[in-house]
Amino acid sequence: MEVPAGGSVLVVDFGGQYAHLITRALRSLGVFALLVSASQGASGLLREASQRGARGVVLSGGPSSVWEAGHDGVAEAALSLGVPVLGICYGHQLLAKVLGGRVGRAPRGEFGPTIVEVLEEDTILRGLPGRLRVWMSHNDAVLEPPPGARVLARSPGSPVAAFELQRPGGPRVYGVQWHPEVAHSQGGLELLGNWASLTGLLGTWRPGDIVGELVEQVRRAAPAGVAVAAVSGGVDSTVAAVIAQMALRERLVPVFIDHGLHPEGEVERALGILRGSGLDPVVVDAQEEFLSALRGVVDPEEKRRVVGRVYGEVLLREARRLGAEYLVQGTIYPDVIESGARPGADVIKTHHNVGGLPKGLGLKLIEPLRWLYKDEVREIARALRLPRELLEKQPVPGPGLAVRVEGEVTPEKLAIAKRADAIVREVVERRGLHRGLWQYFAVLTASRATGVKGDRRSYGYVVAVRVVESREAMTAAPARLPWEALEEMAARITGEIPGVTRVVYDVTPKPPATIEWE
Repeated sequence: MEVPAGGSVLVVDFGGQYAHLITRALRSLGVFALLVSASQGASGLLREASQRGARGVVLSGGPSSVWEAGHDGVAEAALSLGVPVLGICYGHQLLAKVLGGRVGRAPRGEFGPTIVEVLEEDTILRGLPGRLRVWMSHNDAVLEPPPGARVLARSPGSPVAAFELQRPGGPRVYGVQWHPEVAHSQGGLELLGNWASLTGLLGTWRPGDIVGELVEQVRRAAPAGVAVAAVSGGVDSTVAAVIAQMALRERLVPVFIDHGLHPEGEVERALGILRGSGLDPVVVDAQEEFLSALRGVVDPEEKRRVVGRVYGEVLLREARRLGAEYLVQGTIYPDVIESGARPGADVIKTHHNVGGLPKGLGLKLIEPLRWLYKDEVREIARALRLPRELLEKQPVPGPGLAVRVEGEVTPEKLAIAKRADAIVREVVERRGLHRGLWQYFAVLTASRATGVKGDRRSYGYVVAVRVVESREAMTAAPARLPWEALEEMAARITGEIPGVTRVVYDVTPKPPATIEWE
């Protein structure tokens, strides 16, 4: 992405699972932020800072100990730039270490919700309450602050949970042990906003501002020839295809593959959204091909790989028929990070459009949204004046209901999953509960349970209902639905679907769970 004239904030990625959330949170505050890898070393950071007009640097969290990773030079390079610096978790400990503080084993490890006591309020903690419920994840801690630093906050496991240091002739340096970028941290955005105000970039950028840049990026990537756009009717692939169409005009051919794994009514709904967005996709019916390939497959990751492989084969076949040279995809950053495509990130689950596509596809990939989050993509959709139904549409996993049917996907189980999922959607939407929800769906579990139907013993499937709130899909919280809504779902699912005897509600956040079950 091109850097605005005002400059940017660089977020140094040390391999933490939430590193890109810092970038996303800063962007939500109107700050143009970019992620850069710590693996490029001090010289690489200095080069990036020069090229990107760095007005501030954030050192992210990471899985390593500051005594093992060898990142001192990166922190020293950040401090040498003469711009505001903020360390988070690992970055907090790293700053304290290179500035002369003492880092060691924490009095006790802190994982998940933790209470922090604020000691100094006239800093980046301005406007926050004296006790904060924040998200921690650490075994090491800053035990003594750097010389001359003020301790801003503490917790049972972090004697120096936050500090501020005014360096001679330079801007202030801050470190916080908790993760303000995570939605579960109280006052997290306020803290980041207070820090970002020191850079002078607060409120100077919005995602809609980069539409022209994304269009030009696609135009440069495909100067000639035909491109196919894999579209599903979801916001990511639709926005990517619309941007590509603005760049390539008639050289873009949208392709919608009906794999038979869509939720009930999804094909009709998706095609309506696509046509309402100015796209006229080629529709390929490949239902039998997908179901045949999934026969006997029970492992979740293998199911994702199978769907990705068959999807790629069908798409490549269609692309060859159309004489295409390029493939436009709506890949966004959560797809990338969960598939382990970023250095240092673990493979949480393979997304069919990142790790699932077959090698040697023969098409040049164009992914204009690769470094954006879904809420940012929605902002771009608003800037493009795309249909409201698209903006409010909940995400559907790329492999469809293949990952909402535990175990082997059979026609019988798929039919049950589709009907149960439709009932959940109907109840949520009819009651007006969908506003503010990220996803709401049903999972056909591999469990069976005894029940009573018509005064007779019945032994059938267990359906799990999953409803979550989220901003970016990297973290999620279970929604506190009204009891009456849950009762209605359970009554309808067990009453309308003969093979189901029990309904359960999933109250697990992400992490430790993922949003999807598989």
